[in-house]
Amino acid sequence: MGQSLSKLYVHLTFSTKDRKPDIKEIWELKLYSCISSVFKKYDSPVLTINSVADHVHILFALSKDHALATLVEAVKKESAEWIRSIGNINKDFDWQDGYGAFSVSHFQVDVVTRSIQNQKKHHHNKSYKEEVDEIMEQFGVIEYDASYFWN
Repeated sequence: MGQSLSKLYVHLTFSTKDRKPDIKEIWELKLYSCISSVFKKYDSPVLTINSVADHVHILFALSKDHALATLVEAVKKESAEWIRSIGNINKDFDWQDGYGAFSVSHFQVDVVTRSIQNQKKHHHNKSYKEEVDEIMEQFGVIEYDASYFWN
């Protein structure tokens, strides 16, 4: 019998719909727990997660048994439903349609972890759009069309 092995680290980021500042600090830890539970269902453990008011960053190990797009769709769907359920003010909450997902070398996991953990401080100096543009450049993403990503 054959054996299949993989160790794929992914830095995932996505925004609230229209980048509205809808993620509230008062319940963000519960949001992280909700998001982490979805990753756990897909055998893709979260290493770290953090957010600011209009977007989230997640570093996780992608299971060899699940497609990235399927996992991201489930995470966004279940977490949006949870946010909508915690108060009438959140009833129209939604995530943007797109997302960014980038491979992370085993040797860079600590660097990316620190970067994600420092998001709140980081965004005092740089907008989410500037951050995403920088990531796209670093990863050589040439097909990046901002008109599709920023909806």
